[in-house]
Amino acid sequence: MEKSIFTFIEKCVACKGCEIACAVEHSSDKTLFGALADNPRPRQRVRVEAAGAYSYPARCQHCQEAACIAACPMGAMTRDPDTHAVYVDSHKCVGCWMCVMVCPFGGVSADPVAKKAHKCDRCPERTAVGLDPACVAACPTKAMVFATPEEIAELRRQATAAAAAGIATTPVASSVAAWRTMKGGA
Repeated sequence: MEKSIFTFIEKCVACKGCEIACAVEHSSDKTLFGALADNPRPRQRVRVEAAGAYSYPARCQHCQEAACIAACPMGAMTRDPDTHAVYVDSHKCVGCWMCVMVCPFGGVSADPVAKKAHKCDRCPERTAVGLDPACVAACPTKAMVFATPEEIAELRRQATAAAAAGIATTPVASSVAAWRTMKGGA
């Protein structure tokens, strides 16, 4: 099964390291100083959003049934046949923003300079050589993880077992409470 980027919301401290790493990874020379010198400056493809007492690094989810692909009249939104990541072919994009409107996660944005759709590409140059996407690699609290759904389920089972045994430092219950708080529940 393909790897995806998962987030443990209870671990995110809103440092925005993922945003910076993403912009740097998409700069011409992939260094911070190079990114600052680029014109136009590279834009991040992940945005840390406040969610009550928590923060969440929002980005494209590379959905299996991607609404952006179905909505794109030009065929600019496509899926990589090898990695299954959804990406934008900027040569085909006409800036109609249909993808922005239909994305249920806000994972597609409008690049105001290029007038093209802009989204996470899951760092194909990094993942092709076995590295994590830049946002994941930069996360100091390991709130973001590049893994298969099975691997994430195993991490959650281990955390639940540790919480049940009273040895967990961050109980799984906190993530459930976080989602209830964000939804306005008790």
